[in-house]
Parts: sequence; C-alpha cells; structure tokens
Amino acid sequence: MNEKAYKLLALQEAIGNGEAKRLIDDGYVYVGDRRLTIARSELSADTTFKVERPKRIRALYEDKEMIAIDKPRGAESYSVEKRLGFKLIHRLDKETSGVLCLAKTDEFLLRAIDEFRRRKTTKRYLAVVSGTLAEERVINLPVLTFKGARARSAIDEKRGREAITIIKPLQIEGRRSLLEVAIPTGRAHQIRIHLAHIGLPILGDLVYGGKPYKRLMLHSVYIALLGREISAERPSEFAALFGA
Repeated sequence: MNEKAYKLLALQEAIGNGEAKRLIDDGYVYVGDRRLTIARSELSADTTFKVERPKRIRALYEDKEMIAIDKPRGAESYSVEKRLGFKLIHRLDKETSGVLCLAKTDEFLLRAIDEFRRRKTTKRYLAVVSGTLAEERVINLPVLTFKGARARSAIDEKRGREAITIIKPLQIEGRRSLLEVAIPTGRAHQIRIHLAHIGLPILGDLVYGGKPYKRLMLHSVYIALLGREISAERPSEFAALFGA
C-alpha cells in the first residue's frame, strides 16, 4: 500500500504533517542516498527516511548597523529576515548557503542598497559543476526572470537585463569542477542559468539541468560591503569533494 511521502515521514518522525512537508520541500529528507524532492509523491508504506535537521543560523559578523549570517541551505531569505527582525540587504536562493547580510537601520539599508546598485560591492561564490573549465571566463548574457510561485530565469537577448558572471576554476576532480564565481550584477538565478547555458550545470540544480545530488552545490563564500569583509567556510558537502 502506498501513501504520500510527507504523511509517512510524519509518522516515522512523530511530527506534524506540515513540518514533515517543510523538511521535504527544504531538501533535508533522503530515501537511501537520494534526496526526496516531492512531498506528495506516493511511496510504499514501509519506506524508511533519513532526515538531516536544519542547521541553526550562525552570525559571521555583527555591529550596530548590520549583521551577516551563514545562511543554511533550505532556509528562505525572507524567513531569516522575519526570524531575526532585521531587513535584508540582498537575497540568496533557498537552496544556496552562505553569507547573507541584513541591515539594522533604515539609513544603513539605503546605503548598502546603493552600493549594490553602483556595483561597488564584491560577492564571491563557490560552485561545484559537472564538467571542466580550463581558464577564467566572463559570461555576459542578459537574464530574464519569470515571476510566479517559484521564480525561474532564462537567457533572453531582447528582454533580459544585463548580467555578468566571472568564473575561475579552483580544483578539478574527474568530471567535476570547483569554481570561484563573482557576480558584479545580481539577477535571480544568474549564476545557475549562466553556468547551465555554457554546459557547466551546478551539481544538484534540478531546475537548470544539473545532476541529482545531496543539495544545490552553490555557496556564498565572501562579501565586501561598505568597508566590511565577511567570509563563510566551505560547507561539509564541498569539503567532502574538494577538501577544506
């Protein structure tokens, strides 16, 4: 007999259906070594789940004007904003981990937003991709974002907004590469769609053609903003593939 995955998980973990669904939607539930992605999928009643509990939110930097946290993958940026009570300066995709900055005052928020607008900030990411890259490359392709229940982006030469992504190879293991990624612009899903477009989809990015993996292998590792420099360590999933 089959049953919906989130209901089976709720029974196994003795939690509510809502919490079980959120754990699956946020990518913390596995069947064997495969991440479960659809909470309403029908599974056998004897299915056994493996659950990774979300990590707590950890501050990387804080002063009287701002706080920077190491956002766990699976956490919504707006949920973090609501939980901490400060205002987002920028956003990270739900499945992207790493440095996320929030303002404590309206005055600082306006200054920070202006720095982003004038491209005076520095943002660097780590990405694990399928494929290899021999040398640094600049991708300059306009990105158009379609709004909806879940945003999705595409390369669109006519209607898209300017999007620049600078990628540099750091390590190669077999047919996988660890890239450092810098983005002077900040369009929705910019890194993901640019890398997919040139044949280097991010591992775990099922939306843009990446191979299934434990998580989306994209991590915000560094931000320089208004005289502050903030870094986050590599997550364990990155270290397992390429070391610390």
